[in-house]
Amino acid sequence: MRGLVIGRFQPFHKGHYSVVEEVLEECDELVIAVGSAQESHTVRNPFTAGERYLMIWSSLSPEMRLRTAIIPVPDVNRYSVWVAHVESYLPPFDIVFSNSDLTRSLFSRAGYTVRKTKAYRPGLYSATAIREKIAHGRRWQNLVPGPVATIVEGLEGRQRLLAAGLGPEGRRGGDDCARA
Repeated sequence: MRGLVIGRFQPFHKGHYSVVEEVLEECDELVIAVGSAQESHTVRNPFTAGERYLMIWSSLSPEMRLRTAIIPVPDVNRYSVWVAHVESYLPPFDIVFSNSDLTRSLFSRAGYTVRKTKAYRPGLYSATAIREKIAHGRRWQNLVPGPVATIVEGLEGRQRLLAAGLGPEGRRGGDDCARA
């Protein structure tokens, strides 16, 4: 059985990693769809699809990599065609894992089996909170797999977030359109 997990992974954190482990315990294979693939260098989406791919791939063990495909998927911003749009980018999958009510509803209406995953300390493992910690120069490296911290630091992630408008004062800018 092949499972699907969709996310923006901005950045990929330990909660995401725990979901990957959980799904791979249940499924033979996993497709990770990197959403909002066309977005980068904004407060909400600071990293490119390629950078997020690298974060995820670098965090997986060799055994996990053998069973996982990571595929960027750009936004379509029309819920009525979103599932078909996602399907057009991915190999066939049997089950969708998501904690998003909207994602579960859309895939369920399209005939997919849909399942929630465990919530892995969502108050702690939040990509939004991690981005804010990065921008404010606070400790965040313990919230992501080691390779992700190395990648973000190598990309000068703090400077990127500051340039996008997430400054030490907590101001947000450079991201006019909030997306799911």
